[in-house]
Amino acid sequence: MTDATKSRIHWSDLPDPVRAAVQKILGDRVVEAVSQQGGFSPGTADRVRTAGGRRAFVKAVSPAQNDRSPHLHRTEALIAAALPPATPAPRLLGSYDDGDWVALVFADVEGRHPVTPWHADELAAVLSTLEAMAGALTPASIAAAPTAAEQLAADFAGWRRIAADPPADLAPWARSRLPELCAAADRGLAALAGDTLCHLDIRADNLLIGPDGTVSVVDWPWACRGPAWLDSLLTLINVQVHGGHDPEALLRDLPLAAGVDPADLTGVLAGFAGFFLDGSRLPPPPGIPTVRAFQRFQGDALLRWLDRRLP
Repeated sequence: MTDATKSRIHWSDLPDPVRAAVQKILGDRVVEAVSQQGGFSPGTADRVRTAGGRRAFVKAVSPAQNDRSPHLHRTEALIAAALPPATPAPRLLGSYDDGDWVALVFADVEGRHPVTPWHADELAAVLSTLEAMAGALTPASIAAAPTAAEQLAADFAGWRRIAADPPADLAPWARSRLPELCAAADRGLAALAGDTLCHLDIRADNLLIGPDGTVSVVDWPWACRGPAWLDSLLTLINVQVHGGHDPEALLRDLPLAAGVDPADLTGVLAGFAGFFLDGSRLPPPPGIPTVRAFQRFQGDALLRWLDRRLP
């Protein structure tokens, strides 16, 4: 379900001026480019090597692939440039923007995505990294970043849209409790206050585990200011989606969530479930044909968790 983008373009598809700009940032000619799997951008995602042996990661896109993707790249360029050095994220080497094409050039990080269903050692490393990252990013270093509530307000209204037009295949228990799910999502949105810079899109395909076990967090266009536990909770959502562990047991032992009202956490889970299920009903965005199926996959998985948590 996470082999997401089937129509991704490659380094060789980029216009000559874009490739020239990337090579100028790298100070050398690119002689090899290997496209990377995972993620939902239809733009390039290439690990490149220059004639002199320098390595980097290049992502580039234009509105021709997807009309929203250039905006996300521009946002990520601003965020990546402002991340503190202690952030476990690849360093931005430079960017290019001609008003049409946007390209980002990052230091190459050797690593692979965590195995799913999740392995215990990799999950422990990710949760430990996210706990340290929350400490390093509190208070939020990017004051202009939106709050989590601002970023998720429309998404967490998903249950209200579902309640107005319930899909025929909605789980019967959820259909019978739509008012409660709407109220839970509202509570979840109100619980997202905080001054930690959060990634907001933590999934296995946005994480890299290096040969030494070091974890890097990639793809930051959704960064926002929210509670220190938010990214760790998103990891547990991904565990629920892919399996391997009981996320409820993991949540009970999560240090960052200690003392958080369980109803607030349930509300955030409800908000994301409504977002995924409501979004899955929309037509696929241009160039991203599989994202709706993945949203439904995540929404159904979260419903199973919510069925355990709602009184």
